[in-house]
Amino acid sequence: MSRTLRVRQSQTVLPFGVGAVFDIQGESFVATGIGDWPQRAKQRVESARLATRLAVTGFYAAPPTVNERYDVPDAPGAPYIRFPSWLFCGACRRMKRWRIADEKPGKPPRCPSCSSGPMLAPMRFVQICSAGHLGDIDWWFWAHSRRDATERRECGERERLRFLVSERASGLEALSVVCTAKGCGATRDLLDILGTHGMRCSGRNPWQRANEAVECVKPVQIVQRTAGNLYYPVVHSALDIPETETPVHADETRANRVREHDLWVSLCKVAATPRAEVFRGMIKDDTGADDALLDLLLAEETGQPVAAASGQTTAPERPDLSREEWAAFMAPVPPATRDFALRETTLGLDHETTEPWAGLRRGIGRVLLADRLREVRALSGFTRVSPDATVVPADTARRLKWLPAVEVFGEGIFLTLDKDALSDWEADDRVRRHVAGMRADLDRAFQKDRLEALTGAELSPRFVLLHTLAHLLIRQLSFESGYTTASLRERVYARSDQDQYGILVYTAAGDAEGTLGGLVRQGEPPRLAETLLRMTEAAAWCSADPLCAEHSGQGFGNLNRAACHACALLPETSCESGNTLLDRALVVGGEKVPGYFEPIVSAARTAAAAAALEQTAS
Repeated sequence: MSRTLRVRQSQTVLPFGVGAVFDIQGESFVATGIGDWPQRAKQRVESARLATRLAVTGFYAAPPTVNERYDVPDAPGAPYIRFPSWLFCGACRRMKRWRIADEKPGKPPRCPSCSSGPMLAPMRFVQICSAGHLGDIDWWFWAHSRRDATERRECGERERLRFLVSERASGLEALSVVCTAKGCGATRDLLDILGTHGMRCSGRNPWQRANEAVECVKPVQIVQRTAGNLYYPVVHSALDIPETETPVHADETRANRVREHDLWVSLCKVAATPRAEVFRGMIKDDTGADDALLDLLLAEETGQPVAAASGQTTAPERPDLSREEWAAFMAPVPPATRDFALRETTLGLDHETTEPWAGLRRGIGRVLLADRLREVRALSGFTRVSPDATVVPADTARRLKWLPAVEVFGEGIFLTLDKDALSDWEADDRVRRHVAGMRADLDRAFQKDRLEALTGAELSPRFVLLHTLAHLLIRQLSFESGYTTASLRERVYARSDQDQYGILVYTAAGDAEGTLGGLVRQGEPPRLAETLLRMTEAAAWCSADPLCAEHSGQGFGNLNRAACHACALLPETSCESGNTLLDRALVVGGEKVPGYFEPIVSAARTAAAAAALEQTAS
């Protein structure tokens, strides 16, 4: 019976983007590079700010499809191919290397040796390297690896293998690969399969052709095909905000005339040579474009710095996405478009004089509810083995100037801290000394460059405070808004050099989820105030305390302090910085550092104790 395999369009960027391996209905596939995408029916995704930031011409989403069959050539949707190619039969235990010619459209692979034709299962282990390559394990070599070269040469058949299970052992030791070639019988169990074994790297990924392989000397690691270090996507995102100023390339009509000019392709080819001036002059005369527009269009097309009219080599100015979004949220009158609808609200505590409500009112600044948000998420590439390894571009052939992306819609809550209260808290020497230790750990971390893009050149106390606050708020909202923590995301605006001091907690998805209003409703007064108070009370105690509260370094690169899975960490898809640079103590206080919301926690405890005493007395 034929079967239908589907991947939603929004999943073609994350989590099943280019290079990702995933299982579906007992089969295993890998997403191919965007160079293999069908040329027709791609959907353009508009995000001029993000395109300029990444120096690409634009973004496309995979063609949507209802029945996405991975084994049908030229089918609609993002293409996926079967991987690993080594499969085995659960009945007769024969191993078979499955090739493209063996595929039968719409049907899973079946064992050719068994009369009942049971479905073949993919092998559990694959090999990767830090250069981003992925490949099948040479199972013939593994079975013969304990024999010398002469004995290996005597076995002339490389695909007569069986994947056996022993009842005399347990775990990986019970699994073994056996060569059934006549007179051979070589065998080896999988007890020590994980790790490095001196195998050679294929120098390519499964969807690349043999002539695209490169000489790779990186050590090969054998991992499970669903291992966490097999795939680290590099994803960039931007909110669709109203334009605050007219960009150089706003004259789209003139820009289109430039792109359609007969000499445009020739200019792109010789943009960095003296011959470019001839083509530039002719294009300017025919289209009316100026040098600034030509420079911008060339930068978008080539992704490289271009020679300006003055003869100076300059790189196109790339927008600071964080600064522009912060300006949109902090505008005196919230801007509104079809995909960006804000309205200002309060905590509902304007006339509250009793603690801890009065303290909460003093600590929180502006509150905005985003009834409608549009976010574009683009995949520029991926790494394997570790996040700081060599990045493999989404277009492995490196010929295309666009990136795969999806647009998602949702809602969110934006809030800021009180600027004066935050400045007073940051000025405390205990706070600065505490964060200085985290800065030292950040300088030694392999993620330093990536994290500095979020924090700025100097790690400020406000970033750790606001980042931790976003995590704690997401965890509390997951109990009260109906959304899971994995469906909520953060955007932290905490660059002290740009005078930022706020967070956005939002949810966005490619379908109806994220547009139902549940999160915005939770931001209405007095619900948000109650949520914030419960959040601070919950954050004051962790089930791993006192160990968690007293930690001097935990998590990746020891970049966290009082933050663990029991109190502050989130799913990786929810956090901008990979669950690093978190510290509960800066929010609720600790033995050596005052917390921004510490007075609220103390007042809440005092009020609770007084209420309990009054109830006991009555």
